[in-house]
Amino acid sequence: MSLARPIWDALSTRQQAFSFGGERARRFVPEVSPFAATRDDTPESLRALAELVPATGTVVLLQAEEPVIPPGIVVVTAAAGVQMIAERVESAPNDPRIQRLAASDAPAMLALATLTKPGPFASRTPELGEFWGIKDGDTLVAMAGERMKHAGFTEVSGVCTHPDARGRGFARLLSAWVAARIAARGETAYLHAYASNTAAISLYRELGFVHARDMYVASLARG
Repeated sequence: MSLARPIWDALSTRQQAFSFGGERARRFVPEVSPFAATRDDTPESLRALAELVPATGTVVLLQAEEPVIPPGIVVVTAAAGVQMIAERVESAPNDPRIQRLAASDAPAMLALATLTKPGPFASRTPELGEFWGIKDGDTLVAMAGERMKHAGFTEVSGVCTHPDARGRGFARLLSAWVAARIAARGETAYLHAYASNTAAISLYRELGFVHARDMYVASLARG
């Protein structure tokens, strides 16, 4: 198991059911996530990755090593990221506002993620794990959940709050809740953030997460 190439590890182990590709490159099915990865940087693996890039649209790489781009493929966007692992976990907060989100909440979850852009989020992303949220009446105003899964590790992801509900501590509350749920299963919570998102990184440090490694994020399209 290697969190240096978390997408490859997840898609070749616990989340194979959400993947397509082969023994050299894999990607999530598009309705779940745009993430893709190679097993290594050999020419054969890079050719296999190129075959997974759609005719229109992009795939997204997330890995510790600087990505090697296959011939005929171009980088659309690139950014620096960080990977953080929970060194300690706060006790699960006892707050009656936190509720498990169901399949019927999927449209609201997608709308909130589209508005706030916490990272790649698609119509079937909620199928990857538990998602929890806080509602104002019938309106979903904050959420957090699980994304990639590995042997002994689960990623906290999809943490976002509606602009009208910010400043009320919802991101902290839900992040702590999801991390505590992961720890209760005997797993270690981890997460990713853009290196430029210093506010989020500071919050995660307060929750007991420590820097594990720097990461590269790149979206790729056909040239």
